[in-house]
Amino acid sequence: QVQLEQSGGGLVQPGGSLRLSCAASGRSFSNVAMAWFRQAPGKEREFVAGISWSGAIIDYADSVRGRFTISRGHGKKTVYLQMNSLKPEDTAVYYCAVDQTLSRRAGYDYWGQGTQVTVSS
Repeated sequence: QVQLEQSGGGLVQPGGSLRLSCAASGRSFSNVAMAWFRQAPGKEREFVAGISWSGAIIDYADSVRGRFTISRGHGKKTVYLQMNSLKPEDTAVYYCAVDQTLSRRAGYDYWGQGTQVTVSS
């Protein structure tokens, strides 16, 4: 069993930055990929960024490439999402997720509780 605890998020003006964190715990946490998804009101959950266990494979949605950076902390049990140059269309609830395989599909085994990111002036 894996538990995911998210932190960060909030309200920021367009062009601003935010950093999301997701800390994993659980006996079985090893050799897994971690990812960030988001869901805006009335829309389906969508892939934002993902990183493999080793960190050698990183994937970004086209909409955030060049603005967002995903990374894993020391010990690999924490994943971060640095979000720069934020736009109003980035407004959504953001979720971290864990699975054996890095994928853009939302079929991950474990999910965080979600954190609101609002980009507005």
